Amino acid sequence: MKKLRLFTVWILAFALLLSMVLVGCGTATTEDEKQPAETVEQTTDQGGEEAENKSEQTQGTPTEFKEAPMLANMVKAGNLPSLKERLPKNPKLTNEMPADMLDYEIGQYGGALRTVAYSPDWDADVFIMDNEPLINTPGILGDEFTPNIVESYEVSSDQKEFTFHLREGLKWSDGQPVTTDDIKFAYEDVLLNEELTPAFPAWLRSGNEPNGTPMKLDVLDQYTFKISFDQPYGGFLAQLAIIGWRGYTDLLKPKHYLQKFHPKYTSKEELDKLVKDAGYETWIQLFGFKDITNWELTRKEAIGFPGLYPWLLVSVQNQVYTYERNPYYFKVDAEGNQLPYIDKLVSTQVQDAEMSTMKQIAGEVDFARETMAMTKVPMYKENEKNGYKTYMANMHVIPTEVFLNQTYDDPIWRKVVRDKRFRQALNYAIDRNEIIDAVYYGFAELPTLVASEYDPEKANQLLDEMGMNKKDSEGFRLGPDGKRFTINFEVANLAPDIIPATQLVVEFWKNVGIYSTMKTIDNTLWSQRNAANELQASVMWTSACLWYNVVGFPQDYAFSGRLWWNWYSTGGKQDKVDITDSSGKTVKSITPEEPPEEVKAIYDSIAKMGVLPPDEAKAEYENFRKLMYNSLLNLTLVENAKQPFIANAKLGNVSDKGYAIAANYSGEQFFYKK
Repeated sequence: MKKLRLFTVWILAFALLLSMVLVGCGTATTEDEKQPAETVEQTTDQGGEEAENKSEQTQGTPTEFKEAPMLANMVKAGNLPSLKERLPKNPKLTNEMPADMLDYEIGQYGGALRTVAYSPDWDADVFIMDNEPLINTPGILGDEFTPNIVESYEVSSDQKEFTFHLREGLKWSDGQPVTTDDIKFAYEDVLLNEELTPAFPAWLRSGNEPNGTPMKLDVLDQYTFKISFDQPYGGFLAQLAIIGWRGYTDLLKPKHYLQKFHPKYTSKEELDKLVKDAGYETWIQLFGFKDITNWELTRKEAIGFPGLYPWLLVSVQNQVYTYERNPYYFKVDAEGNQLPYIDKLVSTQVQDAEMSTMKQIAGEVDFARETMAMTKVPMYKENEKNGYKTYMANMHVIPTEVFLNQTYDDPIWRKVVRDKRFRQALNYAIDRNEIIDAVYYGFAELPTLVASEYDPEKANQLLDEMGMNKKDSEGFRLGPDGKRFTINFEVANLAPDIIPATQLVVEFWKNVGIYSTMKTIDNTLWSQRNAANELQASVMWTSACLWYNVVGFPQDYAFSGRLWWNWYSTGGKQDKVDITDSSGKTVKSITPEEPPEEVKAIYDSIAKMGVLPPDEAKAEYENFRKLMYNSLLNLTLVENAKQPFIANAKLGNVSDKGYAIAANYSGEQFFYKK
């Protein structure tokens, strides 16, 4: 049976490799006719010494500009200012990409791009397409940094001062100008307001640490601002560009829109009325609801919120989310065409992953990555006649890791799982080759973050050694209390591989006498139970395959010790952490616990990576991997997995080189070919 599966994997691999050189055909869903300190680094849109390594679409500055027909009609009708009035003085040229990643084509205007999602108010593919940071990193590699929303920047030689220049004439999607007043508002009235921001973000503190000195902001003129730290912060550009995928919204907010919900600018009487009318209890809740941050741009509440994205949410009807092009978008291609090329994004919310797959293979989706499953690649390939093409690229995360929450509120549980021999035993009991074969069809590798050897005999030996040699009548091991020791997995269907991978792990562990169960719960409930320290065990993806992702998502290493992470992330200064529901109301308070030194070392390594320049951060990343290997904090199942994605066969400027997520990172470049 094993040989048969591996033969099938070989045939599939050959078919997928062949598909990369074959061009599919289909019908595009077009609607319109296609049409003072010393500096050591100074970076502008022209790119300096690194420019020759960029894709050619970024070279040269156009002098004449063109717009989409739908916008030209609005200008003609008197409903929109001219393109010249809408673009900044120096528009941003199409995002730089490594030359081997994309052979860029000048596109044509028109059409709607359809996506599908099954998490309420969340479409990861739209989020990635819309994401706009202050600084760009070509190919999302974290190797170099180029201007994006800002026109240029300078870094002091001691890596303490960062000076940025906004694009003159840049405008919010409602036509209001973007200036340093918006930067100052975000800093002084939101970040420094202890009611809105009880804990100043660690990434905006020296050392990328909860107890570090907060950044200092100096507004130099209408378009220039400087951010300073009292220690070198070589990783700050990476923080702005890609770490945490936080976009621009922490440091740049539309003051003209949000000030009416802030007591500094609105009378108490007027603000109280706004709070009451919206059904909230405090102005803090109202402000939080109205302030749409980057990770909230696909929420229905984002309708009408001024942004800088290529598309903005304009309507939600019958679970269909419609996004329309931003008339004031600040990017153009090398021929002066204002981006994006595509007029609309249409995101349909469905009930579950199976409904998502049905829409995909029926040809009712023009781009899908987040909801794609490796186990369904043969099905995707078989149905390409419906007008799409299947691609394979690298995955930017480790897709499945096992977490045993060592701070779960059960003394017997804690005693067992904190014994490293127990975690070693469970790690030896996992047949990762079987997971690679059955879940990833051979398109993944054995991990090096943990020992990947499959040795159930050694697993049994370790379990016996730690005193779990007694078993019940069904052959399952007893815990220190004399009762059957049970591991209860609670997982959410947040990715297509999580459930099948967990099912295999459950069986592997039963084979060495550890009784395990799996329960699937709603995504929202999973998040709530995770935050409240109520998950005993789970499986989830983590960020560990890219150094900057580790820095951006340190909470990935909280799954195995929620109360430890709460202690560390608050600098050990909070007696309790309040858990809130979606409306901001406190539903539970939990008490942080100081982690052991071995775990502190992992957290410290993550913080250190965020401060160092990229080359040094990569070296520290290797140290992080060694710490993870020795601690067995998480049990990594596979690494270097491939990720399938599909795109309409007529969609241009789609890349399957590098990471799959980079394929739609610059969605504004997509267009439908004639």
